Order: sequence, then structure tokens, then C-alpha cells
Amino acid sequence: MPQTDLSAYLPIALMFAVVVGFSAVSLGLARRLAPRRPTPEKVEPYECGIVPLQEPAARFPVKFYLVAMLYVIFDIEIVFLFAWAASFEGLGWYGMAAVGLFTLLLIETLVYVWRRGALDWNLPRRRRYQMDAAAAEAPAPGEAA
Repeated sequence: MPQTDLSAYLPIALMFAVVVGFSAVSLGLARRLAPRRPTPEKVEPYECGIVPLQEPAARFPVKFYLVAMLYVIFDIEIVFLFAWAASFEGLGWYGMAAVGLFTLLLIETLVYVWRRGALDWNLPRRRRYQMDAAAAEAPAPGEAA
């Protein structure tokens, strides 16, 4: 007979307490016992083994992170679809409707991201950059054309 009280969750609670306790003790000991001798080399930012001689000219484009997040989103979709396919017969029409809605929402997300230009790596073709370039070329108010 299955247990209906909360005693079934006691091992999970104990494991959580052990993890939190071990983490707190480890961080506390590391903070207490670690030597603190800051030198100019230790305080300087480290970038892939290259000593930075100057500040970067421009910020790193967020585009790479955006593409990585989109990959994760659409990769997790495949995991959900695999789980759905494994239990397809038991879910019936409810499962078909749920996966259909899920897929429609993901397609809508893809269309939105595509229209916003997140998948377009060619900067001069993007509409917002074309508008910025046209505004830069237009004469300022009060100037003769």
C-alpha cells in the first residue's frame, strides 16, 4: 500500500539538508583558510591567457548569447517531443492537442525571433540599421539640403 503521509519525503529532505550543510561548510572553510595576498597580477582581469594591453574597442555582441539561448529552447523542445512520442498511445487526443499547442507556440516564437532579426547575421540588411543609416544621412533640421 502506498504511503500517504509526508514520511516518504524524509529522505529527500535529509539529502537536501546534507547538501546545504556541506556547501555552507565548504564555502566557510575556503573563505577562512584561503591565503589573501593580492598582487597586481592576481587583481588584473584574466582573458584566455592573453594579457590585456588596452580596453576593448567595442562590446562583445549579444548576438552569440541570443543564438545560444534559442538553441537551448529549441533543443529542449526535442526532449519534450521525444517523451511525448514514447507515451503516444496512452495520451490519446489530449496528448495530440497538448503537443500541437506546444508546437504552435514554438513556431510562433521562431517566427517572432526571425522577424525581429535575431537570426540575421548580415547587419546592413537589417531594417533597424537601414533606418539608422537613413537618419544619419538626412540633413539636420535647419540645415540646407
